[in-house]
Amino acid sequence: MQLVVARIGRAHGIKGEVTVEVRTDEPELRLAPGAVLATDPASAGPLTIETGRVHSGRLLLRFEGVRDRTAAEALRNTLLIAEIDPAELPEEEDEYYDHQLMDLDVVTKDGVEVGRITEISHLPSQDLFIVERPDGSEVMIPFVEAIVTEIDLEEQRAVIDPPPGLIDDRAEIVSSRDADADGDGAGAGASATADDGTDTDGDRP
Repeated sequence: MQLVVARIGRAHGIKGEVTVEVRTDEPELRLAPGAVLATDPASAGPLTIETGRVHSGRLLLRFEGVRDRTAAEALRNTLLIAEIDPAELPEEEDEYYDHQLMDLDVVTKDGVEVGRITEISHLPSQDLFIVERPDGSEVMIPFVEAIVTEIDLEEQRAVIDPPPGLIDDRAEIVSSRDADADGDGAGAGASATADDGTDTDGDRP
């Protein structure tokens, strides 16, 4: 199974390094030196990571064969795609890959149907479920422990305890495009966070 793990940003410096927007909870595994990644567009790759380092809170990568700013800038907005075994599970408890959460039925703790997860939006503070409701509208559900009380992969459902206004008639209905203006592909992982927005598993960049 192929999953998007990062998107290349602007060139950094003059020696071929690029910034990357990380879309995985396991960058130390997926974006490690030596990793060979497919790309979208396919013509840009495959790319082999030569070096990686963190600078001012951003991950910088250099790829084999990319030696100057011009070559690095040509890769801007390219998606990096890792091949992942569909049976592989994250190491941390209460952490899930995006493909495990997609298409789960969302119900309240009282059994009321809310809709179906169609997208996972990875924001700096927390992850969001984009849920398509039976009438075709969409609502954002924060993936935090106070709201998402259970993920049952066997039953293919997510149980939520929504606060007033989240999914009733007062809820703000949005399109998935509004959820993440920069999002153009599914990430590789999501995990429940505490209700203050901090990541409970502590491994998100």
